[in-house]
Parts: sequence; C-alpha cells; structure tokens
Amino acid sequence: MPALISPSILSADFAALGPAVRDIDKAGADMIHIDVMDGHYVPNLTIGPMVVKALRPHSDKPFDVHLMISPADPYIPAFIDAGADIISIHPDAGPHLHRSLQSIKDAGVKAGIVLNPGTPVEVVDPVIDLLDMILVMSVNPGYGGQSFIPSQLDKIKLLREKIDATGRDIILEVDGGVNPETAKDCLAAGATSLVAGSAVFNGAGDYAENIAALRGGASSAPAAKVA
Repeated sequence: MPALISPSILSADFAALGPAVRDIDKAGADMIHIDVMDGHYVPNLTIGPMVVKALRPHSDKPFDVHLMISPADPYIPAFIDAGADIISIHPDAGPHLHRSLQSIKDAGVKAGIVLNPGTPVEVVDPVIDLLDMILVMSVNPGYGGQSFIPSQLDKIKLLREKIDATGRDIILEVDGGVNPETAKDCLAAGATSLVAGSAVFNGAGDYAENIAALRGGASSAPAAKVA
C-alpha cells in the first residue's frame, strides 16, 4: 500500500495558505500537516486555531495537527472546534499524558503522540491503546528545512514492532528532513506516513510530482483513505 503523504504547510507561502492547501489536496496529498508552535516549547511561533478554522473549507482531507506547545491541554478543544481530525501532542507538554489523549479521543478526534529525537520509544507503552498515530521527529522540532537524523530509523523499527504487536492500525508517521531519498529508508523501517515540507513546496517539479517522488515514484493518486 502506498505511503500516506502529509505535506507540511509550514513550508508553504503564508500569504496564500488557502490556495496552497487546495493545490496539495488536488496534487494527491492524503492529509494536511499543520505545525503549531508556541515560541515556548519550541523556538518558533506559527499559527493558532483561527488559522486552522480558516483553512478548513479549503480541503476535505484530514487535518493532521501537530501541537508543539506547552501546556497543550488548554488549547486542545479550540483545535478540535477549528476542524482538526488528528491531534498529536508531546508527552512532556502536560502533566497527565493519558488524560490529554483521552480528552482528544472523547471528542471524537484521532489522538497521536510525538517522539522527539531524544524521547525513548518506551514512552508509548502505557498509552498505546489510546493512540491512532505515533509521530517520530527525525529532526529536533521547531524549524523546517533541517537535515534528517539517521539514528531515528532504529526508533521507527522498534515502534513498528510495538504497533504490530497490538494488531491495531496505528499510523507511524515521520517528520523532519523527509525527501525522496530519506523517505525510502523511513518506509523500509516501517513508517506508513510521511510529513514533508520543503520536499513538496520547495522542490523541483510540481506538487503532484513531488508527492509521487516521496512515494517512490509511484502514481500521485492518494493512498488508502485515512479512516
């Protein structure tokens, strides 16, 4: 099955985000990745729920919202109301990870956990029954355009084993330095979803070609629809 591709609008033209979302939707994106940064948990400041709400009419594809904010709990309802379909949080972004994930699930939204390069895989064990997505950061979060950290491939492999042991269809997503070359390594390690910013928006060719290249040169038709 082709990999899910979730282009990160962090690399899009912020003066034309609506058209950018429409364009990547038409080009074969499976999800729209939205990086939310607070200038506190990470050294950058991006967008909030009002922008997510404004973008919602531009695509029916799932909004894959990555909260790089701390504390996350007070803002989760606002992003749900704005139209997020998947909300991923960092385990150290609040005092009670299980409660935070449960609040997302209780609202009918898919829940994810994010592992930074220095976060051990064991952090998923107590909450894996609540997870719809595990997002592996293959760069340190906070900025786009960073280089892929190869050591994260071993983490992806270990997480693949944990997911397979559950028998559940948990998305294993990778974000950071993903391009057609590193994408092959991520997929070989067991990833099922790829986040790419620069490789989609700044690479040579059009969006459809860039998305197809991330899938290994396969058709730019979307992969299986996210349930």
